[in-house]
Amino acid sequence: MSRLLIVSNRLPVTVHADQGDVSVVPSAGGLVTALRGPHERHGGLWLGWPGDLARLTEEQRRDVEDRLEQLGAVPVHLTSAEVSRYYDGFSNGVLWPLFHYLVEKLHLDARHNWESYREVNERFAEAIVARYRPGDRVWIHDYQLTLVPAMLRRRIPDARIGFFLHIPFPAAEVFRILPWREQVLRGMLGADVVGFHTTAYRYHFVYSAARVLGLDPDLETLAYEGRRVRLGAYPVSIDVDEFVRLARDEEVRAEARRIRESARGRKIVLGVDRLDYTKGIPRRMLAIERFLEREPELRSKVRFIQLAVPTRENVDAYAEFRRVVNELVGRINGSYGTLDDVPIHFLHRSMPMAGVVALYLAADVMMVTPLRDGMNLVCKEYVASRIDDTGALVLSEFAGAAAELIEALLVNPHDIDAVASTIQRALVMSPSEQRVRMQALRRRVVTHDAHRWSHRFLNDLERAGGVPPAVGAARRPEGAPQGSTIASARSAPSLIVMLDYDGTLVPLEAMPELAQPGEALVTELRELAARPRTQVHVVSGRPREDLERWLGELPISLHAEHGFFSRAAPGEPWVALREAALDWKPRVRDVLQGFVDRTAGSFIEEKMVSIAWHYRAADPELASQTAREVPLELGEALREHDLELIAGRKVLEVRLRGVNKGVIVPRVLATMGPDAVVIALGDDRTDEDLFAALPPTALTIHVGGGESSAAFQLPDPASARRLLRALVA
Repeated sequence: MSRLLIVSNRLPVTVHADQGDVSVVPSAGGLVTALRGPHERHGGLWLGWPGDLARLTEEQRRDVEDRLEQLGAVPVHLTSAEVSRYYDGFSNGVLWPLFHYLVEKLHLDARHNWESYREVNERFAEAIVARYRPGDRVWIHDYQLTLVPAMLRRRIPDARIGFFLHIPFPAAEVFRILPWREQVLRGMLGADVVGFHTTAYRYHFVYSAARVLGLDPDLETLAYEGRRVRLGAYPVSIDVDEFVRLARDEEVRAEARRIRESARGRKIVLGVDRLDYTKGIPRRMLAIERFLEREPELRSKVRFIQLAVPTRENVDAYAEFRRVVNELVGRINGSYGTLDDVPIHFLHRSMPMAGVVALYLAADVMMVTPLRDGMNLVCKEYVASRIDDTGALVLSEFAGAAAELIEALLVNPHDIDAVASTIQRALVMSPSEQRVRMQALRRRVVTHDAHRWSHRFLNDLERAGGVPPAVGAARRPEGAPQGSTIASARSAPSLIVMLDYDGTLVPLEAMPELAQPGEALVTELRELAARPRTQVHVVSGRPREDLERWLGELPISLHAEHGFFSRAAPGEPWVALREAALDWKPRVRDVLQGFVDRTAGSFIEEKMVSIAWHYRAADPELASQTAREVPLELGEALREHDLELIAGRKVLEVRLRGVNKGVIVPRVLATMGPDAVVIALGDDRTDEDLFAALPPTALTIHVGGGESSAAFQLPDPASARRLLRALVA
């Protein structure tokens, strides 16, 4: 039976040491609650930091290790310096504010903290490898561990890896501020399934990957390094049954009655948040102040209770934030308080869940108004606890939960006047409207609980990778050819090397004229061609002029415009494949020019027998939408002139039907004996024609990501050139 390995920054336990006695008790929190069920059901392990155990004796540490093992928990020990830099410095000093759009709190001069973050992520990856068994599924959680999926993929290529982000993923324009943006994206894309709370966060991730990594944007899957990475929206939720149980508990209900009695007939407006700057508590206080200012007749009829749970108390920014909130609450209470009472009861402490549920039952209105929140489970806890279908929920539209809980009173937390008005609306809401809204909210929360969340994600992880493709179909190639394969090719009686140019020998450039070979590549091709009984063919979609200018002096064969023109050796003439009618070109050029006019950054490359529309430098969202329209606009011209439209990497090319790189294969093979070994390298759709025309014994290699019929895969042009140097060595 396959196990589930859950990986998170913290283990789901808290270690207490008191007068020599050590206890290990389950922790509270949304992530722990949501994952406890899968952890127990699948008989797996949970890996994470157990907290600071430095003050324990060696005997106490052994005792803790034994208790953790009994709970299926694997500790990843960190030093206090690592916690300071990896967790406080980078995770919460860089990623947390950036992903919540609070750029002014971002610490970008964090190179040392980044190094610690990377090293700790490596430590987690090594801990997973040490416990991994073939067939295990690995589920990695949250922003503290974004690099782990790719690190694990390198160590265990066939592992089934899932990653879930529990905070927002910001818009591409914000995410791109991060100096380490590429590393974070590549880290997450090491997973088979990447999960987000909402489709909006998934959308932001896709277009960040498009802009930063140049990937083709697709909201369902991303082609990356020869794999298909599934992207999903899985709104996390709560253990509804537990909140219903507490809501029905007589002691909890009695405490709720006591809270209401202490309010002396006032209606209660409640806020429950960690004391974090993302939760919008200061703006909520300002909205309450505006309400008190505008509604003098209601001042004595409402009590505001704010439970602020301490968090990150040792971080200076949070200590300053607490001071600001305390001063704000004090000022408002000073302005609107009386000898009998103050409007805002501010509680800065933790509270057992039973006490929180009592507050939920006592509150007439629940305010959940974060400036930005990945999901926010407080609003779902409140809804689950309102078993009598009463109460009103005021919810920030910038909380992930707002995408689901549409029957709440949605507000913009930055609009103080609107929030104040919504407080008044919630307080006077009729019982019938409360019931209609709350029943709808409860149905959704009860149906989509934490168990369904984990079940959906794990089901998708189980299916990740799909069904094996049919023989000859495009698929994920194997990894790089092994040394023995290269050695065998090197010792063959004769060798034919067929090479694409752009994306294979040189990186793709936004402007084709910038992709010149450079002296090193020219030297490498010259040395390869100098091998005894070796033929080198460059088979490119480029026009003759480019290949002649850059590679014309080399003793190699050149094939331009996907094999329509060929030149056998330096000084010899270029020979066309056949006669070609070109009366279609003005019509196609006009259509493509229309797309250039509508898509800034795109351009037309015109060759002798083809025309290409390049959109690599265009906005990826606009370009992907426009690219879907091109076949429709060109459909009639393609049919009338027997043309075909070929999709390359950020390029669409119109060419004569039947003209492709595969047509040169019979001519090339005829020049060498039957014992010749063929090696072919290419990076996009046009190279698949070449691979398909080669004999099964050929060594075909796909360069870059995406599916291919090639037997092997290399990540980039640099690795392709290393392979060529190995053939010469």
